[in-house]
Amino acid sequence: MDEAPVPSIDHDVDAETGELERTIGLVGGLAIGIGTMVGAGIFVFPGLAAENAGPAASLSFAIGAVVALLVALPTSELATAMPRSGGGYVYISRGLGTAAGAVVGIGLWIGLVFASAFYLVGLGNYAGQVLLEVGIAVPIDPAPVLGVAFGVSLTVLSLFGTENTAVLQNGIVVLLLVILTLFLGYGSLDALGVFGGESVPERFFPPGGILPVFRTAALVFTSYLGFAQVATVAGDIEDPGRNLPLAMVGSVIVVGVLYVVTIFVATSAFGSARLGEFGETAMVEVAREFVGLPGAVVILFAGLLATFSSANASILSSSRAVYAVSRDRILPMTASRINLRYGTPHIALTLAGGPIVVLTATGQVALLAEVASVLHLVMYGLICVTLIKLRRESPSWYDPSFRCPGSWSLPAAGAVTSFGLIVFMQPSSIAIGVVIMIASYLWYRMNARDVELKGAF
Repeated sequence: MDEAPVPSIDHDVDAETGELERTIGLVGGLAIGIGTMVGAGIFVFPGLAAENAGPAASLSFAIGAVVALLVALPTSELATAMPRSGGGYVYISRGLGTAAGAVVGIGLWIGLVFASAFYLVGLGNYAGQVLLEVGIAVPIDPAPVLGVAFGVSLTVLSLFGTENTAVLQNGIVVLLLVILTLFLGYGSLDALGVFGGESVPERFFPPGGILPVFRTAALVFTSYLGFAQVATVAGDIEDPGRNLPLAMVGSVIVVGVLYVVTIFVATSAFGSARLGEFGETAMVEVAREFVGLPGAVVILFAGLLATFSSANASILSSSRAVYAVSRDRILPMTASRINLRYGTPHIALTLAGGPIVVLTATGQVALLAEVASVLHLVMYGLICVTLIKLRRESPSWYDPSFRCPGSWSLPAAGAVTSFGLIVFMQPSSIAIGVVIMIASYLWYRMNARDVELKGAF
């Protein structure tokens, strides 16, 4: 019996599925990166991070920013050589082979599902806080219910065009940055004693020393997933050779600074223990401490914008991960079909939005965040390994318009730090991540091992 021919996937689109339109410019790319990251790092994590690491939580966020930059630079080079939707999946599948690509691609899809659910729970928490502020008592925890409602709404919005999503994202991020600049500027001056008395700082490191700082860095690393989501929607980005590196590296730098300042301001307003008692809406109480009810209302509004923005960008990116893996026949090709009227992958959006809504209903903030981080950190480490391998082999199709500095040393440092940060996560989160990767590999072995991916772009 003759063997079945091996499918060769060496093009960006399939005649049966259609092509994504490049409608997102540099501002839109920055908005996806910044908008995704600001939501978690400023409006969900400060209370949790301060409870675990005290004022040294600012160092945790700085560690996360360094790891993200060590990966963002190699990712930028790979993205300009392969400017297609799918991000890390595309790079790893072409550089390390189909098996590694399948594990990362399916893992990226599920990791973004967990991240999106995490952001939606945060959005639900802020929406629930709004109900409390206006005196509406709810007999149950409103966060999961409201998060599910927002998840369904955002998925439907994305079905009607990427341009609609991008315009909404741009507006939200601009308004959000204006609010945060004013709030953090005022809070920093207050913490330094310009208004009222100067705050007396508590002990910088927690009683456990440096270890809680690294554990907190592992927890909050979900805050830095936004730069990779820019790469995931590369097929929608205009002038990718210029805009992809600027959007990825720029978004990490902007939000890294914002995070460190946020922890400084928050821990100056309250002690770390009390800040931790406020949980996911701690920044509302910080604003209330500074300027009373008006401050709390403004930060509630900003928190709604930020978590909405994070969820919006993550749902879009998750659908593009499904689209990319399906287009390469790792998943059924029907998932990569494009709605001809709106130019969006409607089936992929459904496959992303459905699981997101289910996970949002659990309301498990820390677990959702860490599982998303585990799956992304594995991908980040393999992205760095991919860059080293492609530079050594220098295939004819590999012609990036941006070059990562540092020869092999910078991507090697990115790989080591990415894999190393996983060690500090909770065993349950690591276990779930490992199960997902094993299941992804088994899917590949049973359904897609005959697919051969080429690197011609």
